[in-house]
Amino acid sequence: MDDDARVSASGENSIISVPVQHIMMTMRSHDQFNTTIYGLDDRYRGIFNGRRVVFLKPEDIKEAGLVEGQLVDLTSHFEGEERVARRFVVVPFSIPRRCAATYYPETNVLVPIGSVAEKSNTPTSKFVIISLKLSKTTVKNHLTDN
Repeated sequence: MDDDARVSASGENSIISVPVQHIMMTMRSHDQFNTTIYGLDDRYRGIFNGRRVVFLKPEDIKEAGLVEGQLVDLTSHFEGEERVARRFVVVPFSIPRRCAATYYPETNVLVPIGSVAEKSNTPTSKFVIISLKLSKTTVKNHLTDN
């Protein structure tokens, strides 16, 4: 994905350019109970030897100019505040368009402190607005090779 991969909307006298955004949810892996991680494999989703992955719809991966196994940095956006989690491996997955899924606690840093449910006051870990940017760090993808 280019640093310039953006969605544009034209106004009366200007063009506004913003990064393509996804709704990120956090989830547990197979070898996890709450925040206790017992292993680095997730047999449910075919992930082995690691947890820093971002699951995306294949069409979204292609549209962003990415390929499976590339490293991306994730940036959350909430009320003008941005938080960054670096070096996540792109993994295609059957998920709705413009959605992303990641494991927690690896992406807890992206959950805005001020974004909470009205009644329970719990963090909105299932609805975090993020954008992706190609990471400057590159390593071989080893997460889906068993």
